[in-house]
Amino acid sequence: MQISRRGLILGGSALLAGCSSAASTIQPAALAPAVLPPTPSLKPTPHVHMSGPVIDPHGVVRPDLIKRAQAALDSHQGRITRRDRLYVVDFQKFSGEERLYEVDLEGGWVTAYRTSHGRGSDPRHSGFAERFSNQPDSHMSSIGAYATAGASWGPQQGPNVLLDGLEYSNDRARERAIIIHGADYADPDFLARQGKLGRSYGCFSVSHADLIALRERMGDGRLLFAMT
Repeated sequence: MQISRRGLILGGSALLAGCSSAASTIQPAALAPAVLPPTPSLKPTPHVHMSGPVIDPHGVVRPDLIKRAQAALDSHQGRITRRDRLYVVDFQKFSGEERLYEVDLEGGWVTAYRTSHGRGSDPRHSGFAERFSNQPDSHMSSIGAYATAGASWGPQQGPNVLLDGLEYSNDRARERAIIIHGADYADPDFLARQGKLGRSYGCFSVSHADLIALRERMGDGRLLFAMT
């Protein structure tokens, strides 16, 4: 049964349709050259400490992506009211890799997480997002700059972080109920079994353990920048 991604957003609450998952056996590439071993479930992701300037995180995040995110930070300063840290999603990377980054602009560190992409963005379920859309019911991920809009809770997805799209490529995020939420298909056990994450209906799904930290730290008025 096809489930609509349209949701009703009332104040800080969202009534949301469910995101889907799908299995596969393709083995992911890890950030290190070794094959990714099984990871215990619900284990928080540790910090990756940086010794150099945050703007040049020594290959943890693509330098061009950091520069584009910082440009978006300035372009949308009217909506991005908190500039202590920002979030970057690198959709060039395989879904089994860490590709959602929290960049602390004051403390000088980066934390890396895994996040899913939409099933419409990856119709062959290769683990790579190939196309993007802002259209309702496309089940695709959307790229561009988002503003975090605070922690919320939905009857189907449970705890989540709301997002407001700030560009033509994602300004229907609220209408599409594009949020950050926890999902079984983004947990380490699923990755260990299937070799990649499952697909959402366009949401930035993360492991249930990682959502705890993200939901607390993202808050309201911070930048999330997703790009290829």
